[in-house]
Amino acid sequence: MLEVTALNQFYGGSHTLRDVAFTARMGACTVLLGRNGVGKTTLLKCLMGALPVQTGKVSFEGKDVTALPPYSRAALGMAYVPQGREIFARLTVEENLVMGLAVKSGSAARAIPTEIYDMFPVLKDMLHRRGGDLSGGQQQQLAIARALVARPKLLILDEPTEGIQPSIIKDIERVIRLLAQRGDMAILLVEQYYDFARALADHYLVMSRGQIIKNGRGADMDADNIRNFVAL
Repeated sequence: MLEVTALNQFYGGSHTLRDVAFTARMGACTVLLGRNGVGKTTLLKCLMGALPVQTGKVSFEGKDVTALPPYSRAALGMAYVPQGREIFARLTVEENLVMGLAVKSGSAARAIPTEIYDMFPVLKDMLHRRGGDLSGGQQQQLAIARALVARPKLLILDEPTEGIQPSIIKDIERVIRLLAQRGDMAILLVEQYYDFARALADHYLVMSRGQIIKNGRGADMDADNIRNFVAL
């Protein structure tokens, strides 16, 4: 679904991504781990076209998307939930969800799928509340739902558990597992909460200083001592 080859990116004089290469497969959750400042968020922004790359290639469904702008990648089926949620605080929950449909065309495609409310029941009860009035956990659910309304083929999540209460973390874990098991989507999850990542990972990647230094099966994370790569 997603294939990244020899990706290099620079910020000023800093070499922030160094020959990054990996794949994210359909029907699987690929987890990217690493300490703060190693380049994880930079990588995700490069995948979505929000940051340019110096060299390398990003392929989606066999198509080279390296030079495409973010809106074109979104139209192809790539969805991104950024760190910090970045919902529209002054818009209602319903308006936020409709914004996620901007890449679709036709009246039928503009309807919010009912399954969104099955996955996040709290949003149905708060449709007419402003996004900024929601709790942090509810805003995170809204951000994920906004990415899902367009029925993407790739879902990219940047630290969805950050600052979220445990009960909502469980709800988010349930939704991600459901999406992976459904088999029609690839998921790339950046996470520092090790137990959450281990519970969901079909495959793992570890990043350090802008490089992928280790990868393997999610089932092997404990045996491979991956916790040590995210512990402070």
